[in-house]
Amino acid sequence: MTTRDIVLIALFAAIMAVLGVFPPITLPVIAVPITAQSLGVMLAGGVLGAKRGALSMVLFLALVAVGLPLLSGGRGGIGVFFGASGGFLLGWIVAAFVVGLLVERFWESLNYINAFIASVVGGIVVLYALGIPWISVVAGISLGQAFTGSMGFIPGDVVKAVIAALVIVTVAKSYPIIKK
Repeated sequence: MTTRDIVLIALFAAIMAVLGVFPPITLPVIAVPITAQSLGVMLAGGVLGAKRGALSMVLFLALVAVGLPLLSGGRGGIGVFFGASGGFLLGWIVAAFVVGLLVERFWESLNYINAFIASVVGGIVVLYALGIPWISVVAGISLGQAFTGSMGFIPGDVVKAVIAALVIVTVAKSYPIIKK
């Protein structure tokens, strides 16, 4: 790992912290807030690639775990990982990896559609596949209830995927961080 890699990983952890400044919106059905930070997950993977994107999420979550209030709403500490949103938080690592892996696979033909697909698959499908079962267990509700309650997040996450795709392709064209 080069110094450049370390700087990029730290930069995206910082971007996640900045996205946490936006106040969360909590849906009444489940106790998982809507935040801007899932956009950061898509961007980390799409701009940095699979390995560095995932490592930026590991760094960010380590900072949260030691108590820094970096999550939306000023939350932090080890306890956040045991609440309803814990599956989504841990899923950020896998989601960033998957988005990055898909962008790397599409690299030669990277366009807005491919970047959008990568953002949706990693940043929505994979993330929900990890977060929804966690909600079900922690909240003591059925998987179906957790799934239904989570559907309120989809429109916002699709908008975030569009924004991420625009940024990913723009950065890839103007200053490619992932090696061709």
